[in-house]
Amino acid sequence: MAEFTGVKVFSATKARERDELGAVITKWLKDNPGLTVVDKDVMQSSDNEFHCLTIVIYYNEK
Repeated sequence: MAEFTGVKVFSATKARERDELGAVITKWLKDNPGLTVVDKDVMQSSDNEFHCLTIVIYYNEK
C-alpha cells in the first residue's frame, strides 16, 4: 500500500444507499480537489438481514 496522509470511509447497508455510493464518492472527490487518491479497499459483509458495502479511500493532500 502506498503512503498516505488521510483516510475517508464510505459505508452503506440499505440497497438504495449502496446503489448511490458511487455518486456519493464522486461528489466527495469533486468537493475535495486538493486530494490525490493513492489506494482504496472495497469490502462487503453480510448477515441474515443486512448487506454492508464499505469503500475506504486513502489519499494525500496535494
